[in-house]
Amino acid sequence: MYPNEYIEFLVHFHCDQDYFECHEILEEYWKKVDSGNKDSIWVGFILLAVSAYHHRRKNFKGAEKTLIKSMQLLEKKQEIIKKLGLDASKLLLLLKLQEKHIKQHHAFCTYHLPFTDPNLEMNCIESAHIKGLKWKNSEPVPFEIIHRHISRDRSMVIKERENALLLRKQKDKHL
Repeated sequence: MYPNEYIEFLVHFHCDQDYFECHEILEEYWKKVDSGNKDSIWVGFILLAVSAYHHRRKNFKGAEKTLIKSMQLLEKKQEIIKKLGLDASKLLLLLKLQEKHIKQHHAFCTYHLPFTDPNLEMNCIESAHIKGLKWKNSEPVPFEIIHRHISRDRSMVIKERENALLLRKQKDKHL
């Protein structure tokens, strides 16, 4: 019923709080199912994860910018949010509170997305258990997860950007 990537996103969001991985998982999924649609619900959730990642690292400017974009997208997608097993009204209120915390430069505090579908939450809990993760974990997050972008292999990203640039140059030559 729900995409596996969405469940993976929710598991990481609520267990190890690896917001970087949340972003990676949904970005890959978005490119596969709705590529290029910047108004996609998936972009809203990707930006939400990116905002949490920035906020936790005290990048308040980046956190605010991405959260506002996320809220603007999610505001327009409330019916889809409901179909994805979350309470859209509570989610938007929660994000408004996050925005306030960011603007006041408060330290990041873990938060949980408001489920409406108990079966979705149960699927997430089971998936977390299989991965050896604790659901709605409140333990301190390891340095490696907080600063994940520092240690990641960017060779694929660089290669993709080079290929995209090459394609644009070739396209421009033919115009």
